[in-house]
Amino acid sequence: MSLRLGDKAPNFKAKTSKGEIDFYEFLGDSWGVLFSHPADYTPVCTTELGRTAALKDEFEKRNVKVAALSVDSVESHYGWIDDINETQNVEVNFPIIGDENREIAEAYDMIHPNASATATVRSLFVIAPDKTIKLIISYPASTGRNFQEILRVIDSLQLTANYSVATPADWKEGEDVVITPAVKDEDVPAKFPKGHTVIKPYLRMTPQPNK
Repeated sequence: MSLRLGDKAPNFKAKTSKGEIDFYEFLGDSWGVLFSHPADYTPVCTTELGRTAALKDEFEKRNVKVAALSVDSVESHYGWIDDINETQNVEVNFPIIGDENREIAEAYDMIHPNASATATVRSLFVIAPDKTIKLIISYPASTGRNFQEILRVIDSLQLTANYSVATPADWKEGEDVVITPAVKDEDVPAKFPKGHTVIKPYLRMTPQPNK
């Protein structure tokens, strides 16, 4: 059964390049990103894991813990990490999960049989501190992920979790946001003291409230 937004992220225990983990304990009270790769020693994945390592400070700033997964063994991961560090000029500092029996890949619906019967697609999950799934993106094996978009979505999720706002198309940190329809007009001034603009009765904009 496939996972949907709002579902609890399945917990698991697994061997990783950083030792054995319990996924929930690993996340603690942080946000989480779990993403899968078709296989070790694949070129696009190598660039992705390198990019993730390079963005270490950006993930930490957002209180996000990252874990990657491949259906190869942890022993295989160690050699691959050496290649990633060498070719991408980084130090991989997050766990890469070994999932040889594909139990985690199956629990997270990471194997799409019409794409490949054995390899995981490039699935990515953003998980909130309450362990609910807030974002699911699946990329084909041929297309590397846009990590600036992943950070942008995390910024949006964290903002909208704390304020009665939504983020418009192409929004970036610091830009105006949408006041949600659930907020009554008469309550807007108190909730959003920075002011607001009514474009249409259903489209009300306000400066980002936490800036």
